[in-house]
Amino acid sequence: MKRTVLTVDDSRAMRDMLRLCLSGAGYAVAEAVDGEDGLLALRRLRPDVIISDINMPRLDGFGFIEKVRAEKDYLGIPILVLSTECDAAKKARARAAGATGWIVKPFEPAKLVSALARVLA
Repeated sequence: MKRTVLTVDDSRAMRDMLRLCLSGAGYAVAEAVDGEDGLLALRRLRPDVIISDINMPRLDGFGFIEKVRAEKDYLGIPILVLSTECDAAKKARARAAGATGWIVKPFEPAKLVSALARVLA
């Protein structure tokens, strides 16, 4: 059975790129356009791992991560942040919210797939 990745990003181009990369690596991919949509998808799908942007409308990545971690049923789901941001304070804030790791955009597909394999091991 394929593992499911939920991608949460307001950029259609980024969601498309992630879908191509991850589906090519054998993952089932679900998409959400922002944190609010991500919460709905999370409850509907219960993915194996989440990849989330930080800068999004309605509910940003920090708020999304905090809301996911506030629900005990989802504590074990790894959350990777995928962002153009590389500020140490933002990375620390994401980790404090419950992020498992941080990947900077633009990403190398092989490194993203490798990061997923590590957090799912």
